[in-house]
Amino acid sequence: MKVLMINGSCNKNGCTYTALSEIAKVLNEENIETEIIQTGNAPIRDCIGCGACRKTGNGCVFKDDIVNEIIEKAKSADGFIFGTPVYYAHPSGRILSLLDRVFYAGGANFAYKPGAAVTSARRSGTTASFDVLNKYFTICNMPVISSNYWNNVHGNTPDEVRQDLEGLQVMRNLGRNMAWILKSIEAGKNAGITMPVQEERIYTNFVR
Repeated sequence: MKVLMINGSCNKNGCTYTALSEIAKVLNEENIETEIIQTGNAPIRDCIGCGACRKTGNGCVFKDDIVNEIIEKAKSADGFIFGTPVYYAHPSGRILSLLDRVFYAGGANFAYKPGAAVTSARRSGTTASFDVLNKYFTICNMPVISSNYWNNVHGNTPDEVRQDLEGLQVMRNLGRNMAWILKSIEAGKNAGITMPVQEERIYTNFVR
């Protein structure tokens, strides 16, 4: 089993990475493979709503960033953790642009696989950002993985995050809960339990 972890910060080894690494340690101890993908500091396009991905079924039409790489990796991943720093009480613009496109162009690769959000802030705005990221999971039939508190850490530097003992404990508990759900899903598959069959999608517009 494998969990794909996305670091939505431009800072490769910063606070968000520190939180994700704490989770990765626990998952690895549970014999679950992890991969942390860095979004880096190169531009990530917004979704322009062209709908071309739905027509071709071949990912996003824009091939000049990491979006299609993540969509492809998601096919073989069993779970996902998306991490973001907090800017003005919201997730980073790059993680939002990335998630808009990977879920729109590759949502089938995420469906029925557990997901979790992790936020990192110097002081506040974490719960607002946490709420935004969780909405991607709940529109895509994904079980949402929680911990014993909201999944956030505090600190302005990695060293300060490492001093947030409660926050790091929340990360470790998140890792254990993710491992438990993944193993439970695997056991269910082995017992012959299949995924739910979805009804045909109904769209209701509020303006008629």
